[in-house]
Amino acid sequence: MRYQAALRPDLSDSNRPSQAGECSALRNFRPPSSSPLIFMALPPLYWLQPDDPFPPVQHAWNSDSDAPGLLAAGASLAVSRLQAAYEQGIFPWYSKGQPILWWSPDPRMVLRVADFRLHRSLRKTLQRFAINTGCEIRINTAFEVVIRKCANAPRGKQTGTWILPPIIDAYCALHAQGLAHSVETWVEGQLVAGLYCVAIGQAVFGESMFSERSDGSKIALAALVALCKHNGVAQLDCQQNTSHLASLGAKPMERERFVAAVAQAAKAPAMDWHFSPELWKPLLLTD
Repeated sequence: MRYQAALRPDLSDSNRPSQAGECSALRNFRPPSSSPLIFMALPPLYWLQPDDPFPPVQHAWNSDSDAPGLLAAGASLAVSRLQAAYEQGIFPWYSKGQPILWWSPDPRMVLRVADFRLHRSLRKTLQRFAINTGCEIRINTAFEVVIRKCANAPRGKQTGTWILPPIIDAYCALHAQGLAHSVETWVEGQLVAGLYCVAIGQAVFGESMFSERSDGSKIALAALVALCKHNGVAQLDCQQNTSHLASLGAKPMERERFVAAVAQAAKAPAMDWHFSPELWKPLLLTD
């Protein structure tokens, strides 16, 4: 994963699980005319009809497969389907030309809010940001702009994006229902960086980020951590294991523990998605 590009790496990223987007089992994949199981060598992959429930996450492909964590394909990106997915520790992730693919990796990369590492350089950046009247964090004022900028964020030699038009439409619909949010870094009236996430109750799932200015997306992530701390949210799902997320304090969590934590957090009252500069203080005071 490239930190400035996404919390979830591109399917074209060489760091993703076993080249999931390009493995031979998925290339040119098309749904069958019948049968809930697709046998692409081994193991089987569940094909979901519109009203089918998700299979148990324990049925996801294991670490010995071409695409660890792959659980199912098909269905839709309707709000109800996405909500059900996230509540079970499942998320959609696919590239152009593929059907909707549903994933539940084991382990899951999780940033516990109490473990967030505010390195010295970032601390100084946040201190300057917090006292500069031309700098501010805004929440949910430009959600669609943020997700489109995430889709178009430069990724070095990578091409394409998993944030396809249907994904943009689906997450904008989630946002309209209060289940997806943008955390935005503004400088002198310009949106320079941001991220978007899914939140159900106090279960928060980081999705993607972009930055057009040095440290811009780091500031947005720190703001999300500060907001989670203020709301008593215990952890932030980062989905994939990367060295950069590990440097910020994220650690792998067994899927069973992760799913249980999500189920409990999703029952809690929704977060208060209002950011005040006062929220920086507890974060900046943390050693």
